[in-house]
Amino acid sequence: MEYKTRIRAEKGKQELFITREFDLPLELLFKAYVEPELVTQWMGSRVVKLENHRHGSYQFETTDPQGNLHIFSGTIHEFEPEQKITRTFKMENTPFDVQLEFLEFEAISEDRSLLKMHVVYRSVNIRDQILQMPFAWGINRAHDLLQAIFNL
Repeated sequence: MEYKTRIRAEKGKQELFITREFDLPLELLFKAYVEPELVTQWMGSRVVKLENHRHGSYQFETTDPQGNLHIFSGTIHEFEPEQKITRTFKMENTPFDVQLEFLEFEAISEDRSLLKMHVVYRSVNIRDQILQMPFAWGINRAHDLLQAIFNL
């Protein structure tokens, strides 16, 4: 099965480039990233905090099938509605360092939009460890759910 969310990882580099086209207007795609109720639906995480502004912060929590609590948090460095979000991302209680994420939102047409993500890790090794996890499956599943919540 071919994934709709594409991940490009260049050998020897500590970054990922992720792209996904959505059958959604730009306004709805961006809304899915900034409205707590929508984030909860497609990410499957509880939104504890989501301050959508420069120097804001966020925290999400999710429980895995074994009942373990996972906390994801970060700081928002840039926030331009319907254009971009630059933020840090940290998975608590894991060996992974904080990562830097650049999210860009673009209109392709009135009813289609594009998400471009540039994710930078502390090292190539950390990036490669992330890719060995079911990362591609997880982000595709999340993006498929994001698309589906607006198609109901």
